[in-house]
Amino acid sequence: MGGQRELKQLSLESVPAALERARHYRFLNDPRPAESICEDVLTVDPANQEATRIRLLAICDRLESAGPAGLRQALECARQLEAEYSREYYQGLVYERSARLELRRRMPEYMHTCYEYLQLALEHYERAQALAPEANDEALLRYNHCVRLERANPALSPAPVQQYEPALLE
Repeated sequence: MGGQRELKQLSLESVPAALERARHYRFLNDPRPAESICEDVLTVDPANQEATRIRLLAICDRLESAGPAGLRQALECARQLEAEYSREYYQGLVYERSARLELRRRMPEYMHTCYEYLQLALEHYERAQALAPEANDEALLRYNHCVRLERANPALSPAPVQQYEPALLE
């Protein structure tokens, strides 16, 4: 076994084709190569908004296997988007997809985690809708989807508030 190999750098000229390839991998439901391509693009063009968006979506595509670290990574990508509307919309999308994942998993306490994620998604979508360009109702449509998801799952509820009682010292 030799030493660790170095990554090769993408040329700026090949960024558009690389992003098209990343979209293709997402379309094929193969998010890891899509995410890797976006990382290569962001290495040579750190402010590339399309690469950031595709990377965020690729991370969301694999949230089930990525766990809490994936949620943090996806939210970090959303926060790197330049437009305030995009930051709000994509944070809402990350929380919405996390909520749907919780519904599918049905792990203990899922009804509370899912509820919290949906509330966060709704908040971000409301803020995005207020910032949306004219005739752009994407955030409104996602908001309505979350409301319908919540209505279809009446067991969703906030986590009970834990009462703290200090121990008495004798």
